[in-house]
Amino acid sequence: MEKARLDKIIAAGGRYSRREVRQLIRQGRVLVDGVPARAPEDKVDPESAEILVNGERLCYRRFTWLMLHKPAGVLSATEDGRGETVLDLLAPELRRQGLFPVGRLDKDTEGLLLLTNEGGLAHDLLSPRHHVDKVYYARTDGTLDEEDSRAFAAGMTLGDGLVCQPAGLEVLSAGPAGSEVLVTLREGKFHQVKRMLAARGAPVRYLKRVKMGNLTLDPALAPGEYRYLTETELEELRNF
Repeated sequence: MEKARLDKIIAAGGRYSRREVRQLIRQGRVLVDGVPARAPEDKVDPESAEILVNGERLCYRRFTWLMLHKPAGVLSATEDGRGETVLDLLAPELRRQGLFPVGRLDKDTEGLLLLTNEGGLAHDLLSPRHHVDKVYYARTDGTLDEEDSRAFAAGMTLGDGLVCQPAGLEVLSAGPAGSEVLVTLREGKFHQVKRMLAARGAPVRYLKRVKMGNLTLDPALAPGEYRYLTETELEELRNF
């Protein structure tokens, strides 16, 4: 990797500001390959050098990717005066890394949401040209059946004029108390899952995104919890 300024590398982690990094370097509390750093502008390859800050090894990431189990009631935004956003769920050092949600989930929808500061790949994942499937689990009123699945597969034009591309509808269970289904979309129009199901006489009671592309929501993550994507997950995401 191309070398970069030492203070910029350390500050990118979000834990320290550039000013704090410069002070740490002056105090001899930053080591590069076992040697005290001389100056903030020293050029270092962050992927090959061992950098210790206050005795802790710096784990460098050029870009940060998080998998978040978004809870209901939280907004998919970086800031919003109307309420808590997904960034408010993160540790302070992560909130300083310029992360943003990849797409959005409705305020009352739970489930898989990716957060990153890598704009190029995020744009590719959201671009209609790449047709990244998104899978949702829903509980609804009304009884859904194979006829509804065929309507989804054929593509739908809703009463308000919204044209929906062909989508998947797998009925997991259906009865007088309502239905449980999996909906697969290749687009993400406003309230699309809710509007399509309502058009089939099955208003949504609960909605959760469980999959995006080749990534499945980690069952170990409770609502509001998050983790870094693994190297394997990130590589698969880039190759998807």
